[in-house]
Amino acid sequence: MRMESQLATFATHRAGSMRVKRLFDLLVAGSLSIVTLPLIAATATAVHVAVGRPLIFRQERAGQFMRTFHIGKFRTMTDARDAAGQLLPDDLRQTRLTKFLRRIRVDELPQLFAILRGEMSFVGPRPLPLATLRAFGESGRIRCSVPPGMTGWAQVNGNTRLTDEQKMALDIWYVDNHSLAMDMWIVLLTIRTIILGERLNTANIENALLHLRQRSGLRQPSGAEG
Repeated sequence: MRMESQLATFATHRAGSMRVKRLFDLLVAGSLSIVTLPLIAATATAVHVAVGRPLIFRQERAGQFMRTFHIGKFRTMTDARDAAGQLLPDDLRQTRLTKFLRRIRVDELPQLFAILRGEMSFVGPRPLPLATLRAFGESGRIRCSVPPGMTGWAQVNGNTRLTDEQKMALDIWYVDNHSLAMDMWIVLLTIRTIILGERLNTANIENALLHLRQRSGLRQPSGAEG
């Protein structure tokens, strides 16, 4: 009986936390979608000049509870191909301008509207393809118990410098520990990362890996995308 009461209290607390998180998302995304309209227009113009049309690149991603939706980003790569007709490596299909747009993350501004639609959150694990999440088994399911975000705990602790296991560990640590205060802290760290660049936070990574290993039944298959 006591255990049931504790579970009910936890469920009520988590539901309340998610309502506050949604309100935070609406306030921040709503404000930014208005304030950044000139930046969105400037980015669209830059993309048109650098890589042409279409301006928006869309891909299917898994959202909360693995429900799929289409995520939009400004295009930052051309369709340049080699003599055999194969697409060139990503780095060779980016211009100096689009590399800069990616570094300061303005290519992700269209995702503000996904937040307003309720498909994403401002802070949360980055949305991945459904097949990738299924390859992670129970870890992927747990990762999808919260809405995906524009930025997340993994993105401010190393992002592209992390291994797949490290990213998953950081994401699951976030799922188990997220709060409004933490979301606001991640937003501040994201701004710092944009300005100063990515850096590995070894202490946070090791803590997340330990947390992941203490969870029962979670397996990390090799080769899954992060």
